[in-house]
Amino acid sequence: MPTNRQDAWSQDEDLLLAEVVLRQIREGGTQLQAFEEVGKQLSRTAAACGFRWNSYVRKQYKSGIELAKKQRKELKKNTQVEALEPVEEKQEHVQLAEPVAEKSDLIIEFEQLVGFLKELYNAAESSNQQKEELNQYEGKIQDLEKQIYYLATENEKLSKELKTIEQDYKALIEIMERARKMVVLQEEDRQQKVKFQMDKNGNLERVEK
Repeated sequence: MPTNRQDAWSQDEDLLLAEVVLRQIREGGTQLQAFEEVGKQLSRTAAACGFRWNSYVRKQYKSGIELAKKQRKELKKNTQVEALEPVEEKQEHVQLAEPVAEKSDLIIEFEQLVGFLKELYNAAESSNQQKEELNQYEGKIQDLEKQIYYLATENEKLSKELKTIEQDYKALIEIMERARKMVVLQEEDRQQKVKFQMDKNGNLERVEK
């Protein structure tokens, strides 16, 4: 029983999913059958395979899907004709029709095959570009993580310096306040020691106690 994987899809897994779905379309099967088949091979759920197909892979194989539908229609048509025609008439019809239709059918199928291969190539290119973009984003994330670590370290350092400055400033204010009080006390003490007396001429003069 497949496990429910959570990892990202690889390019090979996308390719396998596309091949199985297109084969089921050509053979007249259903997409659900394809999802179940791929799920067993990749140990994923059928729902996960269906979501991956509808959300991403299907967009990469539009011409491939059209080609598979045409092939399914031709196969169904040929099956119905073979069931209705007598054996001799069927052989005569094939012998007469093959020389006329063979060349045009090959040209159409070749053009469709070229388109399908182009889609495969574009899908591979898109996957490679996504990987490159992912690597670039991972590099940017690592750079941002380094910057965050550096800024956090600087912030811690500045916080410690600010705390030290605040303590020094508080101590300085206390020293200045004590010095101011000392000056006031000294001034008051000095004023108390001053007295006045009259000189010989009758003028007052200040005399230190």
